[in-house]
Amino acid sequence: MKSISIALFAFLFVPQLWSSNFPETQKKAKTTHQLILVNFSGSDWCGPCIRLREEIFESTVFEKYASTNLLLVRADFPRQKKNQLSKEQVKLNESLAEQYNKDGRFPFTLLVDENGKVLKTWDGYPDETPEQFISDIVKISTK
Repeated sequence: MKSISIALFAFLFVPQLWSSNFPETQKKAKTTHQLILVNFSGSDWCGPCIRLREEIFESTVFEKYASTNLLLVRADFPRQKKNQLSKEQVKLNESLAEQYNKDGRFPFTLLVDENGKVLKTWDGYPDETPEQFISDIVKISTK
C-alpha cells in the first residue's frame, strides 16, 4: 500500500514533462526561448513509437536533460477504443499533424524553435542511445 501511495504522489505532484497542447507550449517557448520537441506517436499500436518512448524519452538521462532544456509535446493517435482521446484533443493533434506531419509518419519527431521553424526531424525510431539523441539536440541548440 505504501508503494502505491508513493507512486500516486509522484504522479500527482511531479511536473509532467509532456504536453498535448502545441499552441500553449509554443506560447511558453516564446517567453522562455526554449526549443520544442514534438513527437507524433501511435501509443497503442506503433511498435517503434512505444520503443522510442520507453528507451529514449522515458530514460533518466533524457528526462533530466529535457526538464531544463526543452518543452515537449506529444501528438498521440491511438487506435484502441479504450485509449481514445477527447474530441478537442483529436482536433489539436490533427491540426498539428496538418502543419508538421502531413504524410502521417509514426513515430515522427521534430525539433522546432519558438516560432515553429523546424530545426531537425527524426523519421522513425532513431537508432541511437538517449545520450546520442540528446547530443543531436545540443548540436542544434548551440548553433
